[in-house]
Amino acid sequence: MRVKRGIIGNRKKAKLHKATKGFVGGRRNLMRSAKEALYKGMAYAYRDRRQVKREYRQLWIARINAATRMRGQSYSRFIASLDKAGVELDRKVLSDIAITDPKGFSYILETVSKA
Repeated sequence: MRVKRGIIGNRKKAKLHKATKGFVGGRRNLMRSAKEALYKGMAYAYRDRRQVKREYRQLWIARINAATRMRGQSYSRFIASLDKAGVELDRKVLSDIAITDPKGFSYILETVSKA
């Protein structure tokens, strides 16, 4: 009696094809290319989950820097005065305030500059 095999192999293929859905050409259809593309994509995804955090922090710092320089102060002095004054606003919130509420940001800057 012969053994029909391939259930596990077919499942592996199906799993790979499901994971490479949306890839173009052989990167989706050919087993070796698809597997390589998938591993590379997963490596980029792992790396970029960390890089996104860095990039957002850079963006917030750039926005705060621009807003403080428009008001005649440097970013580093502003952050140092925030620490001295004991204000616990993070960079995300500060950059949002700088964009949406310029008067409020000016008030914060003046308050911490005095302290």
